[in-house]
Amino acid sequence: MESTLARRSDDGTIPNSAGELTLEWRDDGSLWALLGDEERAVSVRRCFPWSEPTRHLSLRDVDEEEFALVRDPAELDPRSRAALELALAVAGFVFEVTRVLEIDEEVELLIRDLAGDLYHLGRPAALDRESRELLWAFVD
Repeated sequence: MESTLARRSDDGTIPNSAGELTLEWRDDGSLWALLGDEERAVSVRRCFPWSEPTRHLSLRDVDEEEFALVRDPAELDPRSRAALELALAVAGFVFEVTRVLEIDEEVELLIRDLAGDLYHLGRPAALDRESRELLWAFVD
C-alpha cells in the first residue's frame, strides 16, 4: 500500500514519489520506521498546521534528523497506523492555555516542558481580560 510518506534526501529535499512505510511499536516501548531496506527507531513530532494535529507528522531518528514525514496517517496500513497512534499518545499532549495568573519572565506562545509536552496559545482573544492584559506584549 502506498502511504502518504515523504522521505527527505541527503540534501534536505522531499522527493515526489511516495514510498512504502511500515511502522512498528516494539516491546521495549519504541517506535520503529521501516522504509525499503532501512529501519530506524524514531520519535514523532507534530508539524503545523495546529488545526490538523493528527496530520503532517515528522518521524525523527535519535539525532533528531527527519527520517520520514507522514502527511496523512489514514493512508498507512492498520498496524502501522495503530503503532503511530500509540506513539502519539505516549509523546504527550498539547495543552490549551485558558488563563494566565502572572508572568514572572519573558515567555513564548508555544512552550515545550521538560516532559516534551507542548502548550499552545491558539486563541488569545478567548482568554479573560486579565490574562490578555498580561500577555499583550506577546500577543498582537
